[in-house]
Amino acid sequence: MSGQYAALVEHLGDVESLGRIENVLGWDQQVNMPPGGAPARARQLATLARIRHELFVSEKTARLLEDAAREIEGMAYDSQEASFVRVAQADYDDEAKLPASYVAEFTRVTAEAHEVWAQARAQKNFAHFRPTLERIVDLVIQGAEYRGYSEHPYDACVNQFERGITTARVREIFEGHKPQLIALIAEVTRSADRVSDAVLRQPFSVDAQRGFGLDAVKQFGYDMARGHQAVAVYPFMSAFSRGDARITTRFYDNWLNPALFGMMHEAGHAMYEQGIGEALDGTILGTGTSLAVHESQSRMWENLVGRSRGFWQWALPRLQAHFPGQFDGVSVDDFYRAINKVARSFIRVEADEATYNLHIMLRFEIETGLVSGQI
Repeated sequence: MSGQYAALVEHLGDVESLGRIENVLGWDQQVNMPPGGAPARARQLATLARIRHELFVSEKTARLLEDAAREIEGMAYDSQEASFVRVAQADYDDEAKLPASYVAEFTRVTAEAHEVWAQARAQKNFAHFRPTLERIVDLVIQGAEYRGYSEHPYDACVNQFERGITTARVREIFEGHKPQLIALIAEVTRSADRVSDAVLRQPFSVDAQRGFGLDAVKQFGYDMARGHQAVAVYPFMSAFSRGDARITTRFYDNWLNPALFGMMHEAGHAMYEQGIGEALDGTILGTGTSLAVHESQSRMWENLVGRSRGFWQWALPRLQAHFPGQFDGVSVDDFYRAINKVARSFIRVEADEATYNLHIMLRFEIETGLVSGQI
């Protein structure tokens, strides 16, 4: 299509490209950058974020949105054109409420925070991170006030990840599941000694862990010609296009689960990005439709596939080949029980399938408490 809609797509393509460049710098910060680069990288990211924001909320964007909406009037709701204009307008309406100075400051502070957090984590020293965390919470509250909300300040936060949902609705969903989940976990943990995961807690070569993990996710469908795997303090996925969706994990030399299931989880995110239609690549529609849908894909591959008995009937012989002698005599049933052992823990990304959900619910309670000032 030519005309005003095409002009809008071209204009917002520049906005999208600037956002992807921010992602590249963020990836490098967490994977390659030396700690001493943190202050300069934070300034670079803040500058990019400000330029991107100013371009997006400019008068030109407002005019093109209005003209494009008139041009495509009458098109089907789920057509690419109508969807593009609808999403772009919603994003514009939300972001236009934020001053450029706030966008730059939030980006700078959160970028600097990563290195502070990594140091605090390594030292097990929360006090080192606390002032930075307090500043981030203050900025999040300030952003909620800029964006506005009808009932709870967290509404303005959660809308950034799942458009249209409210704090009350999330609470309703969680409260509908939490009592039964707590009861189930209590019942399971009463019999915890019936299941041993000792087979997963041995000395494991990091190279062998990486080799087996990559073999597994490539069999899932993760395309390494359009992907990459690296090590980071905190596992994440970052996509710069459908042709470049990268994953990270962290390795323990005495526990198999974190790297393996972390790689499966992040590959699920990456495969979602690799599966986006070519026509959407480089546009504002060329990413996940929501974080909940994105997370459904990562957890599907990690848990519904990766922790299934059927998968390990295929995978266990391959695991034994990667770790000669370490899994000899381990049956599929024994291994299946070991990887599904339920146990309370402090680290969400390393939690089993059952307790993981309580981590999410607890995080929700903490975040809503912080944003409302109750904590």
